[in-house]
Amino acid sequence: MSNHNISIIDKLSLHDFDSEADLIPLLTPEDEEEMANEELPNSLAILPLRNTVLFPGVVIPITAGRDKSIKLINDANAAGKVIGVVAQIDEEIEDPTRDDIHKIGTVAQILRVLKMPDGNITVILQGKKRFEISKVISEEPYLNALVKEVPEKRPSKTDTEFGAIIESTKEMAIRIIKESPNIPTEATFAIKNIESQSFLINFVSSNMNLDVQEKQNLLSMNVLKERALATLRYMNTELQKLELRNDIQSKVRVDLDQQQREYFLHQQMKTIQEELGGVSYDQEIDEMRIKAKSKKWDENTEKHFEKEISKLQRTNPQSPDFGILRNYLELFLELPWNHFSKDNFDLKRAQKILDNDHFGLEEVKKRIIEHLAVLKLRNDMKSPIICLTGPPGVGKTSIGKSIAKALGREYIRMSLGGLRDEAEIRGHRKTYIGAMPGRILQNLKKAGTSNPVFVLDEIDKLSVSHSGDPSSALLEVLDPEQNSEFYDNFLEMGYDLSKVMFIATSNTMSTIQPALKDRMEVIKMTGYTIEEKVEIARQHLFPKQLKEHGLALKQLTIGKRQLEKIIEGYTRESGVRALEHKLAQVIRQAAKSVAMEEEYNLKVTDEDIIKTLGAPRLERDKSEGNEVAGVVTGLAWTSVGGDILFIESLISKGKGTLTLTGNLGIVMKESATIAMEFIKSNAEMFGISQDVLQNYNIHIHVPEGATPKDGPSAGIAMLTSLVSVLTQKRIKKSLAMTGEITLRGKVLPVGGIKEKILAAKRANIKEIILCTENKYDIDEINPTYLEGLTFHYVKDMREVIELAITNQKVKNAKTL
Repeated sequence: MSNHNISIIDKLSLHDFDSEADLIPLLTPEDEEEMANEELPNSLAILPLRNTVLFPGVVIPITAGRDKSIKLINDANAAGKVIGVVAQIDEEIEDPTRDDIHKIGTVAQILRVLKMPDGNITVILQGKKRFEISKVISEEPYLNALVKEVPEKRPSKTDTEFGAIIESTKEMAIRIIKESPNIPTEATFAIKNIESQSFLINFVSSNMNLDVQEKQNLLSMNVLKERALATLRYMNTELQKLELRNDIQSKVRVDLDQQQREYFLHQQMKTIQEELGGVSYDQEIDEMRIKAKSKKWDENTEKHFEKEISKLQRTNPQSPDFGILRNYLELFLELPWNHFSKDNFDLKRAQKILDNDHFGLEEVKKRIIEHLAVLKLRNDMKSPIICLTGPPGVGKTSIGKSIAKALGREYIRMSLGGLRDEAEIRGHRKTYIGAMPGRILQNLKKAGTSNPVFVLDEIDKLSVSHSGDPSSALLEVLDPEQNSEFYDNFLEMGYDLSKVMFIATSNTMSTIQPALKDRMEVIKMTGYTIEEKVEIARQHLFPKQLKEHGLALKQLTIGKRQLEKIIEGYTRESGVRALEHKLAQVIRQAAKSVAMEEEYNLKVTDEDIIKTLGAPRLERDKSEGNEVAGVVTGLAWTSVGGDILFIESLISKGKGTLTLTGNLGIVMKESATIAMEFIKSNAEMFGISQDVLQNYNIHIHVPEGATPKDGPSAGIAMLTSLVSVLTQKRIKKSLAMTGEITLRGKVLPVGGIKEKILAAKRANIKEIILCTENKYDIDEINPTYLEGLTFHYVKDMREVIELAITNQKVKNAKTL
């Protein structure tokens, strides 16, 4: 809605007139009916308007400056006070003729005439009804014309659509008044107080921010409903413009206010800093230059630093770029460029440190000492990239710490578990908000040297996401040919990582991508034996836990037998983490007694263990007798060490079907099928009748059905079990076996031999059948752990059956 040249039309509401005034701008339906019934004169003096259109019922102020207009107003005011008002086609024409005015106009009543000091006249007019000029009869002293009334087609009172248009018009008018800064809120009352529907449309049309032609088009519409719809469309457009303008002004004002506020605060801070003797921006840059002189940079790095610090000097301190550049240069200065700690290559000392920190793991320690020896002889500081893989709790991470201690290098550990963003390795580009370098450079900054021992923990647990593949980013880090120029996105130039000794750790190699695996030298760390765990607990874990619980060594002791009881009865793991937790429980019980001054056993007894930890839940399986046909002891490898498992076979009348149960995997099921087919094809050799194979069903079960089992190593045990049940012959007592079979009856080697052998010894097994090719695995085991065991090495199944099956029938043997 617009404001006229003299005043805002909405100000001509009832609030601006006292109760006795005869100027009432808002029409009632009765006033409107009275105006409609008034007869239209045959001729009217015509007043052309330059920049507005008068609508019926609407009151507007007009300023008359032309002589003809002034004379017309004076004559009409002295006579009947009724004139015809029309809009000019071109407002630039000073003296309009009959061809310069629109044909449709409005009959107007002169309400008041005001003479201005400058000689102009202001007249307040109220529109009555529309007319059309039939003929202009004179142009002097002003325009006179014959006129005729223009009828208006109004909708019926029951037209609900028209009613909805009127309601929408009112609502939109009120919204426009609220959004417009130029219209007083009092205008809302004027809109709400209008009862006449046609007057509401005329009132809104008159006050909208439209040009003269658009208003004239509205006035010329003879159907009131069409005029109402057109008005509503114009209002909708105007409302959208107002809302958009207000949004823009609001945003600009907020941005400007924020900038002014920040500038003002920065100026205050600068003044306060100077008053307190703080560091100014120029002084900060000078300090950076002084610090840079002590750096061991090459020529390219120095040039890059000078370029960036010159850019910082030219940047406005209030600019966001200033903070980005300052952070970048601070990192640049804090990185240990070409700063290396001196290596201690005393290998005997290194061996001693490794032995003191880790019991057992002889093969691992031997390989590490070899690497350190090569490093000493080569003397170029280029470090090997090692991957220690093995089950949890066997000391992979702590070995890295021992290597750092032996070499005299800084130690860094970076956990990669669950890492799924490439930027964690390579960093973000410095232009991003909150950008920072990758964790490789961040850790080097903390270490303060460029040749630390860097442990990349849990490298097998890297993830992939939409943010990139961090394992692919590590390819450059762990490649000795590339990492001398490692590119970090934040640093934007190469950094030499070739002197860093990277030690990765993993629980499995299967999830590491081949390209990454190829860059590392893998050292396998197997689980500890019972004997090794006892020594680790006695020498390391128990004293450590006593110290952590505030007890002296003389206040509590524990024997080897009790340690073995805890290991076998309460833990099932390859490492020693759970063992340490159980020892801590036992020590806490004693610590409580010391604190409460109660009596307790200075040496831990079996009863103390049961009282503290409860009854043993994980007692190892022991080998069973050979009273039942078809029960064979197999050897299995698990992630928590070796174990024994029993293969059970049963025969019953049927049609020769084979049933497998015990939560077996595909490979294990295939082993059973191969064993069965081998027996069928060699039945005569084993003394088995074909009738038995065709008329009896065989069921193979592997106990602990809730535990998933898979792998080929139970192949020879399954075949032995089947031969035993089909011949009803006993299996040799205290015998266990492991090996894969083929359809030809060949026995193939399997893995995890060390763990399996130790499990067999714990289960009181005396003899073990293995593939000939597994003999080298036995040779690597400490002879102490092999005492009391006899090994039989075989190449095919005939040898297995000869060794395992006796000629003695089982008790209560079935007649087949």
